[in-house]
Amino acid sequence: MKALIVIDYTYDFVVGRLPVGQPAIDIEDRIATLTHEFLVHGDYVVMAVDVHEENDPYHPETKLFPPHNIRHTGGRDLYGKLGMLGVLYDAHKERIHWMDKTRYSSFAGTDLEIKLRERGITEIHLIGVCTDICVLHTAVDAYNKGFQITIHEDAVASFNQAGHDWALGHFKDTLGANVVRIWEAAK
Repeated sequence: MKALIVIDYTYDFVVGRLPVGQPAIDIEDRIATLTHEFLVHGDYVVMAVDVHEENDPYHPETKLFPPHNIRHTGGRDLYGKLGMLGVLYDAHKERIHWMDKTRYSSFAGTDLEIKLRERGITEIHLIGVCTDICVLHTAVDAYNKGFQITIHEDAVASFNQAGHDWALGHFKDTLGANVVRIWEAAK
């Protein structure tokens, strides 16, 4: 069994308060397509969405990044075409897990591992932003928990190209992940 984990593809991370910008905009179609395909094929989809409290002095990211993905703001809404798949989400709501996360990894302090294990999921596919931050930390935790990992290279993006490229190599060479592009995934 497999699952798709969509990481932080929100307005704030694409064009808002902490924007990846054009690289994140460029993957919009691929993210929406993959999410649609996983749902239509009966797979489990996790929407792992970063959440922060307004003016939280205790969160470690407060010192590192400007305020972003603040609870109850539009910055946490799914971006673009991904956010417009509402009818599809309603039709497949039993296979979608909407999850708040407060750290880089989608596994840290969440019920993600429990949700995956109770469904017999052994293979996870990761897409979203940022390649070298939240996608990377989620992949490292998944590796340490024994999951097979696939990274869709054409559905991840980051703030800087060097970090993005480094993370793609790390996924493959250190975590043993399958790093695929659309033309490879179709084979």
